[in-house]
Amino acid sequence: MKKFIYTVLAAVVVCSLLNSCSEDKLNKDSIITADEMQPNEFDKWLEANYVKPYNILFKYRYEMNESDYSYYTIPADYDCSVILAHLVKYLCIDSYDEVATPNFTRKYFPKMFFLIGEWEYRNNGTFILGTAEGGKKILLSGVNYLPQVLAGSYQGYTDVKEGLNHFYIKTIHHEFTHILNQTKDFPADFTMVTPANYVTDSWNTSEYGSYYRQRGFISSYAQHSDREDFAEMMSIYVTNSPEKWASLLEESSREVTEDDLSSPEFKSSFPTLAAGDKFPGADYIKAKLEIVKTYMLNTFNITLDDLRDAVLRRQEEVVSGIVDLTSLEIK
Repeated sequence: MKKFIYTVLAAVVVCSLLNSCSEDKLNKDSIITADEMQPNEFDKWLEANYVKPYNILFKYRYEMNESDYSYYTIPADYDCSVILAHLVKYLCIDSYDEVATPNFTRKYFPKMFFLIGEWEYRNNGTFILGTAEGGKKILLSGVNYLPQVLAGSYQGYTDVKEGLNHFYIKTIHHEFTHILNQTKDFPADFTMVTPANYVTDSWNTSEYGSYYRQRGFISSYAQHSDREDFAEMMSIYVTNSPEKWASLLEESSREVTEDDLSSPEFKSSFPTLAAGDKFPGADYIKAKLEIVKTYMLNTFNITLDDLRDAVLRRQEEVVSGIVDLTSLEIK
């Protein structure tokens, strides 16, 4: 009898619940809401100067999905982001517009920039200035150090142009070169100039941290691989004056000294050279530069010297204060 009563009661409860549910109406409003962001003046400026003319997103708000989880990263400062957006536009995008037309820039320039405030530090003591992903996105790190760079007081870079180039602008030209190479690869002849001297991740060791120009590499990082070598050649050439470039070549072909002969790094790289001999680096660098120039001209109709002239002129205008790096006026 008790079992029967419990069964009846359970049935009544179920029927009551079903009846109650059948009478409830679903609310058309979702309980999940997304924050609505009202565009600020910077957002409107980016829309007018990046999105509409080039279809480029310039992301300065922190997004975990755009970050590399392998590194500790922090948001980019708002004011620093404004300044960097002006620098990227004036020194890079506008330079290519001037030399190669806006159609080139619209077609090839990356469709996204993402900023983070800190550098991405590796375990080997180096840090990442920027990366290019899939020909579409460029990450720029260390944005929050921009005021110190502009003041000539960061990591020994007292020359503002050199500091801007080293930490930010050269990085963009470097990564953009990778994107162009992904569109059309550079000639195999480039790889064959110094084929045996690429050292991958050993480029920043004491063994390879010196005599790299004398070995035919424009920077220490250029020793990493042929692709990094090509991008370093391109980016360093267009961001440095003819006088600076000539001095780098002179350094790469200087005479061997007695001090060189006592260096372990010298002995491992140049076992046959004697005091008074010339280092061979300049010949290698000149050969690589000629391939880079030919590639840019034949593939993209860009004369590299014209691009360098545009970049250098704009650099002078930035450091002289002609360019307002904080204005959000939409013209």
